[in-house]
Amino acid sequence: MPTATDSDHARHPAPPGYHDHKADHLARLHRVEGQVRGITRMVDDDRYCIDVLTQIGAVTHALQEVALGLLDGHVRHRVLDAARAEPADAEAKFDEITIALRRSLRL
Repeated sequence: MPTATDSDHARHPAPPGYHDHKADHLARLHRVEGQVRGITRMVDDDRYCIDVLTQIGAVTHALQEVALGLLDGHVRHRVLDAARAEPADAEAKFDEITIALRRSLRL
């Protein structure tokens, strides 16, 4: 899976689309970290499987909400700006989104 590199940052000098909501995303991710630690404790304590699965579902949903927030910011900023400036760039951004969604929707 590709990772961010210095060249990625050079291509995208503007702050990311989620910049205005960064604190919200970080707060949600910190809660997810706590939930995952809680799930670890539940398994360590031999808690009932259904209770563990319920918590895993909650973490999964929370991560999906973060992903949707990031996607929304990307579309509203990068894609919209590209479409306004240069339609060919917008096509590339749509392709980028499609690839990212394919990666994230693999089950």
